[in-house]
Amino acid sequence: MKKGLDVRICEVGPRDGLQNEQQPINTETKVAWINQLVDTGLPYIELTSFVHPKWIPALSDAREVVRGVRKKQNVTFGALVPNERGLERALEAGIDEIAISLSVSETHNRKNLNQSIEQTCSILMKVINEAKSAGKSIRGYLSMVFGCPYEGKVEIEQISSLSYRLLEMGVEEISLGDTIGIATPNQVEEVLKQVSNQVPITRIALHPHDTSGTALANTFAAYKVGVRAFDGSVGGLGGCPYAPGATGNVATEDLVYMFEGMGVDTGVQLEKVTQCALWIQSKLKRHLPSHRLQMALAQQKKGGVK
Repeated sequence: MKKGLDVRICEVGPRDGLQNEQQPINTETKVAWINQLVDTGLPYIELTSFVHPKWIPALSDAREVVRGVRKKQNVTFGALVPNERGLERALEAGIDEIAISLSVSETHNRKNLNQSIEQTCSILMKVINEAKSAGKSIRGYLSMVFGCPYEGKVEIEQISSLSYRLLEMGVEEISLGDTIGIATPNQVEEVLKQVSNQVPITRIALHPHDTSGTALANTFAAYKVGVRAFDGSVGGLGGCPYAPGATGNVATEDLVYMFEGMGVDTGVQLEKVTQCALWIQSKLKRHLPSHRLQMALAQQKKGGVK
């Protein structure tokens, strides 16, 4: 965590937010947006994914984005890497940190990655070893932690087991994902307490989605348990193809507003990050669900302060 911060907010909008967008965003616009994000005080920004372009066309410009953004001290740039070829491209582009992804649901993992969990772990072990050899830190995502559209409830033992396995494989931080946005605060608290028996709570992050309107409540529940790293997406940008009507990740500016109101230092400037939400919404030409964004838009209409 960045020295002096009470919590660390990881901005995943440029990757997780844009990957499912139907409205094409060109490289120049992405870079301009990320450069604005850099100036908000965010300590971590996930820029893109080095997956094969045919699987996620929206992120086919991964190398150009990484090379195009303006570097700044104390801001770490990450990218999702699915395999050794993706890692090679990410290292060539000059990424700071490598992110890997795995589902706790066997069915979802097969549908999403066309592999079993065991096969994925074998591939990711090679990615981790090579990334470590290159001096890169590793962040790991576990998806479908709080429920799967195919298997329903996921057993906590499975979540704990895979979390510990990622830790043993060399992952520094494990982000537990409410991928389809169905978690409730009591469930978040229960899962985190159990997982923290296997993995130190200081190595766990929460990746909340707001499909059911509980993302901020779930964030607060995780904070009370001891989690101090949270993933957000400016504007609430994002969504999940497996959850019809999903409104995307929790909005970064809503996270900042809640924590700052609690007296918890995020290091992120609320007004600047809200302006980033306004800017990207104008480029996407569609409504984004962030609460702070809607307030800013209403104030603009009244001619008040942005």
